[in-house]
Amino acid sequence: MRALYFSAIILLTGLTLTGNTNSVEFETPPLPVKQFQSSVEQTAVREYVAQTEAYRAAYTKYRRKTTQYWDKISSKRTARRRKRSKGGKITLSDYVLDQPPEYSGPPAPKQPSFLKRPKQTKKAKKGSSKSLPTVPDFLRYAKQHFSFVPERPADEMDYKLAYAWTALENGISKDQAVRIYGFEASGNGTYDVQAGLESKDAIAKGRKPISTALGYNQLLVANTIGLVSKYGSNIVKTLRERHAVANGARRESLEEKIAAMRRMISYAKSMPYRWSIHVRASRSSKGRALHALILDVDIGPLLQTQKLVNSIKFARRLGYELRLTAAELEMLNLTGDGNGFDMISLPQSMRVEVPTANFFQRNGYERNPVARKNNTVAELLAATDRKMDYHAALDGGRQMAQAFDRLMQRQQSRRETVPASTTQ
Repeated sequence: MRALYFSAIILLTGLTLTGNTNSVEFETPPLPVKQFQSSVEQTAVREYVAQTEAYRAAYTKYRRKTTQYWDKISSKRTARRRKRSKGGKITLSDYVLDQPPEYSGPPAPKQPSFLKRPKQTKKAKKGSSKSLPTVPDFLRYAKQHFSFVPERPADEMDYKLAYAWTALENGISKDQAVRIYGFEASGNGTYDVQAGLESKDAIAKGRKPISTALGYNQLLVANTIGLVSKYGSNIVKTLRERHAVANGARRESLEEKIAAMRRMISYAKSMPYRWSIHVRASRSSKGRALHALILDVDIGPLLQTQKLVNSIKFARRLGYELRLTAAELEMLNLTGDGNGFDMISLPQSMRVEVPTANFFQRNGYERNPVARKNNTVAELLAATDRKMDYHAALDGGRQMAQAFDRLMQRQQSRRETVPASTTQ
């Protein structure tokens, strides 16, 4: 009896079973408060101890295999980058061709009711949705730190026209822009849509954002900081060009916007240009203040299209000359330029064989049900296209397409009215 009692204590003080085979937490909860008197309790504890030991052994073996798998993914990725930089040809042998291990052992046992510990108050995890800022926060921080108030569009079409014009000027096609908007912003997202708050009544229903991703392309705060640091001077140049032909209140507004933009550039450049540094800055109110730029009808489209332009240029720089489909461009946007290029550069014959796990970090993959379900490159691209087909056909997607059509028709009309002598 004493041995059985202490076996249960050891289990309860060393292992918390969550019921989820992807999560086992080790902690030290309170000890049981009573001895086991009845034969029913003794039998239940004996079974629970045996089941828990079996589960722990199986799950430990699974975790070991999983760690080895992701270590192999990482080493293969590093080797591919080194091989590619030397001009080597990438083959199937450069990838891990097995899918990630799946847990197939016994399930986590259900704890007997008389062993239940007192409920403990759960502390909010750092970086949880409760601590994530929303649009009102971005606006408040921008005004507080940089005296910046974004110029909001008159209506949604006003912003979409600005976005479409900027995209066309930078070589992004209607198909690419509309379909990526559908994928990222759910097909009905407004210019200020935040991840997790896509529906119109999301805030009223008390929903929380799932990240700081904002706008048509769902840029994170860290993205915005990096873009301002590297391309802020180009944005100021564009604003100055608009200022030169503006009058009255519009001219004054642009002057204030340029001054605030310079202050933000100075802040963004005050830190090393590294993703990890930008992520750290994105947790501060000053770093989050820059995200209000996405809401500005002049600056927001410039920042968002720049992110896509960077991906296109990255692929071309590495020798990918074909026009990227919207789904391929989204892979660079979704997984990062390096991983995305690694994915899209595969020929179709390899896309159907290479698992998507090769292009994700372990945590990102395990949190991404789409990548896990569509677990080869070909399947993931096909699933992305299906989602784009559906969401681009919604009202917001159709409105975005109309914005592009209106501008392209205007460009065509101008070309047709130019005298022939001026085009030769």
